[in-house]
Amino acid sequence: MIDKNLIRKLAEDFVADKDLFLVDVKVATGNRISVLADKSEGITIDDCVALSRHIEGNLDREKDDFELKVSSPGLGSPLMVRQQYEMNIGKKIEATTPEGKKIKGILKSLSDDGFELETEKREKGMKKETVIIPFRFDDVRSVKVVITFKN
Repeated sequence: MIDKNLIRKLAEDFVADKDLFLVDVKVATGNRISVLADKSEGITIDDCVALSRHIEGNLDREKDDFELKVSSPGLGSPLMVRQQYEMNIGKKIEATTPEGKKIKGILKSLSDDGFELETEKREKGMKKETVIIPFRFDDVRSVKVVITFKN
């Protein structure tokens, strides 16, 4: 089986001097390789093709047969790396706690170990109040951007 660390290193070497960043690398049974990458302006098909060619060009098909898929994480995918959080400051997100509680709000800021979410809270008999909730990255099950459509 192809080593995941090798694929990660090849991808990191490629994105190092570009405005791309690596989100995730997976190697499943049958050497099915999945590489997720992105960039702040949005990754293009040409970016994916170039990354795919770089990885494939450094692997030996004679030694290992493999399937390689390079893409963006896509809408609705959880945020996995700091750069994704940075791209989405000011946007509406949904944080899911380890207990499964979902909290929606605006991603306000980042720190080294977490982020702040601005949301509205309502106590019984009181009007809505805007509150800032701090989260540690380790204390959330997932964070996703909320997709909204405007007329």
